Amino acid sequence: MNPPFKRPAANHETPMVCTVRRRFLGQWSSAAAVALLGMPGGVQAQPERQAGAAELLRLWRQSGGALLIRHAATEAGLGDPAGFTLGQCRTQRNLSEAGRQASQAFGAWLKAQNFKPDAVLSSQWCRCQDTARLAFGQFEDWPALNSTFAGQGDPAAQQKALLARLRELPKGRTEVWVTHQVIMTGLTGAYPSMGEGFLVDRQGRLLARAELAP
Repeated sequence: MNPPFKRPAANHETPMVCTVRRRFLGQWSSAAAVALLGMPGGVQAQPERQAGAAELLRLWRQSGGALLIRHAATEAGLGDPAGFTLGQCRTQRNLSEAGRQASQAFGAWLKAQNFKPDAVLSSQWCRCQDTARLAFGQFEDWPALNSTFAGQGDPAAQQKALLARLRELPKGRTEVWVTHQVIMTGLTGAYPSMGEGFLVDRQGRLLARAELAP
C-alpha cells in the first residue's frame, strides 16, 4: 500500500532531541498557528510569521519527517455532494480560487527557500490532488491518505499504513502528505484548518503546525 521510496544519502545532522521538541511546541500552540507565507500576490507576512516559518523549515530540514497538509480552502460545503465519484472532479467539492492561490504561493515560498521535499503524496480526492499539483507540480496518489469522513475508507488500516511509513522513513528524508482533516486528527489528535500543515515525527507526534496562508 505504501508508495516506494529510494533511500537517500547518509545524513549526519544531529538528531532532534526532546528539549527541542518541547521548546518548539511551546511556540506553536493550536491557538496561535503561525502562517508559513504571505498573502497571494507578493504581499509578505509579518516578520514574526516569517520567523516562525523559517524555524519550522529549519526543524524539517534537520529532522526530516512528513509534513501533513490539509487541502487548501474549498468551495462552501461539508464533505462531498451526493453521488460524488473519485476521478471525476466535477462531482466533488473542489478548491476555491483562494485555495488555488494559496497552494501556488506555498510552493513558491518553499522554492524561494531552496527547499524541495523528497516526495509529495496525495489523497485521491481532487481538492488534495490540486493542492499538491499547484504547490509542487508532481505528486503520487496514496490511498492511505483518502478521506474516512462519514464512514468512507478503513480508518484503522489507513492509520496503520501512515504509521508504518513514518517508521520506515530514512533519516533526513522529507515528505509532504496532502490529505484531509479526519486523517490528520486521527493521527495527531489535533484539528487542522483548511490549508494548515502538521509536521510530525516518526511516531506520528505533532512537532509543529502552521497555515499555508493567513
